[in-house]
Amino acid sequence: MVDRLPSSSEPKPETDVLGCDASELAQVHRIFRWLYRELPLLIREVGDGDRDRAAIVGDYAKIDFYALHLHHESEDLVLWDRLTSRAPACALHVEQMRAQHAEVAAQLAVLEPLLPPWRESADAAQRDAFATGVERLRDTLFAHLGEEEEKIVPVAAEMLSQQEWDRMGEHALQSMQASRKELPRDIMSLQLGMMLATIPEDERAAWTRANLPVPVRILYTLLLKRRYDRAMAELYPDRPIPAMT
Repeated sequence: MVDRLPSSSEPKPETDVLGCDASELAQVHRIFRWLYRELPLLIREVGDGDRDRAAIVGDYAKIDFYALHLHHESEDLVLWDRLTSRAPACALHVEQMRAQHAEVAAQLAVLEPLLPPWRESADAAQRDAFATGVERLRDTLFAHLGEEEEKIVPVAAEMLSQQEWDRMGEHALQSMQASRKELPRDIMSLQLGMMLATIPEDERAAWTRANLPVPVRILYTLLLKRRYDRAMAELYPDRPIPAMT
């Protein structure tokens, strides 16, 4: 469960230059919309007693839950205190975001204990209860993402420095690196592959050159792309991968 993090004792800008490129958040949100649109469908497709398939889908459900916890934790750490300090008119919207994060965390706290027994048994009744909970979470999350894009992102783009905004990504990356051995699949290759999948194919090469350092591009080409492709083939063994754009 994601708890509200302590208020920052230093809400002052980390640089004198306010204003940042917050467009990356829309890209991250596209990934979450894809993940939580697809997850209940994948769960409901698992046959009664098919423990092998339940194990595969269950692994990705665990990663999806982890990613959502981490995303909200990063926002809690960076955004809310700074916005209420620098843009008091945004305080009501910030409290709304805090409340929505708490609701998502509460739903995850109910859902996550349902995963291991279903993953182990592949029981149809447990499957349907789990999928229904994921659908409820999906609806809550989708409403939150839209309101955050409308009410928070424009203010954050004006009131945070680029260094401050980038702290969200840095925090997420550090946390993923620390947790990767505890997760059932390679989250780093999944994250990068999904980020690239949100970019239209005719724009992907330019985006990659502009946003990924050369060593990361080489690593993705030589190793991570194969891992990502293998993961998607595992999730969708008999049909094309649904588009993320």
